[in-house]
Amino acid sequence: MTSEELLEKLNGKDGIEEIEETPAGILITLKSEESVDLKEDETFERVVQNGAKLELIYREDGKEAAEGLLRLWHAKEKLSFKLILKKIMDVLAGSLVPLMPMLMAAAMFKTLASVLGPDMLNVLSADSDLYTLLTYVGDAGFYFFPVAVGYTSAKVLGVTPILGLFLGGILIHPTFMKMAVNGTSFSVYGIPITPLNYSSTILPIILSVACMKYIELAMKKIVPEALKDVFVPFFTIAIVLPLSLCILAPAGSVIGSALCNLLISLGSKGGIITVLTIALLGTFWEFIIMSGMHWLFISSIFVVLASAGQEAIITPMCAATAFATGGMAVGMALCTKDAKERSSCISCALAQIIGGVTEPALYGVGFKYRKPFIGLMAGCFAGSLYAGITGIIGYNFIPSASFLCFLNYVGGTTMNLLHSIISAVIGFVVAAAVTYMIGKNSNEKTV
Repeated sequence: MTSEELLEKLNGKDGIEEIEETPAGILITLKSEESVDLKEDETFERVVQNGAKLELIYREDGKEAAEGLLRLWHAKEKLSFKLILKKIMDVLAGSLVPLMPMLMAAAMFKTLASVLGPDMLNVLSADSDLYTLLTYVGDAGFYFFPVAVGYTSAKVLGVTPILGLFLGGILIHPTFMKMAVNGTSFSVYGIPITPLNYSSTILPIILSVACMKYIELAMKKIVPEALKDVFVPFFTIAIVLPLSLCILAPAGSVIGSALCNLLISLGSKGGIITVLTIALLGTFWEFIIMSGMHWLFISSIFVVLASAGQEAIITPMCAATAFATGGMAVGMALCTKDAKERSSCISCALAQIIGGVTEPALYGVGFKYRKPFIGLMAGCFAGSLYAGITGIIGYNFIPSASFLCFLNYVGGTTMNLLHSIISAVIGFVVAAAVTYMIGKNSNEKTV
């Protein structure tokens, strides 16, 4: 069967919503749930249709037809900024939404540690075994992000999933992490690099897996059939290592460092420039966190606090952006018609407010439905703008997105603390209201 014949049986380009590559075939999302005229034959070993989802596992002879179908499908899409943005969001959503069970479990452990620990009820002492257990189990869900995202992004991009997981493990291997902490010099095949801490990051592994996709495809074409099981994975990892460790993984850090220096420079100018810098930084802060670049900003906060005793550029907007995330989840809970989804959204909001974890809301609400991100950005901007106008100053820095973040503003005037609380309320309310209005005005079942 040719790719053209296959496309015709699928009712042409207009009958296909999306096509995803899998290690053994392709997964097609049809625009209709009607059965297609495809059967297991010399081209496809297995044909499974479940509603609008059609999975084709091809025989060796069917691989060319499947790849041809992909070329025909992609040929219909004209390259544009909107298309590129859509594909990026699709990859991010496909990589992050499957992680929700892990994130929710980790968030609950962190929530219990926060509530029962010395910062709140003080039921558990900081050196107790149970407090230590709750803390490190909660942290594990976020620390090992590159490993989990390596697996999920590989599935989305059509790479052998276990290789994506393997590459994520390489990025946070204890030996590499130790070199990053100690600033030890290192080289990859003779190419000098500066080891960096990639724990809890997303972009380095996604970029690396995206590159690995093309390397693996090339290896499958080059390596003889009898040797593929051994040498395709070996050569794929061997080739992607210098690209990942020397170029792709550090790229986010380089971009983040430049951005950090630029924003601090703008913030030091004072007046309207400082206010707008705080507002714009706050608007995109949660996306910066998702990229893993926030640690560069956080490191600069500690440097400023150590020398000046206060920080007035990054810390002021942190309360507003944290609570805007919770507000987005609440807004989605109010407008959704699905009881299960409503419960999940409320859990995401509580994970932020009490546990200080924003990832469940970002990935389980924002990336899942996308439109709530508009509400999030609106809330972040409004709350951060208020923070900039009122001149909020940070005297401490507790890297928590829960109500404990208000301790960052203790040390100055009472009004400084009060303004920080008001900025958080503004962020929460605006994000919830905008998300709710978008959901109510949507023609879909949910946003």
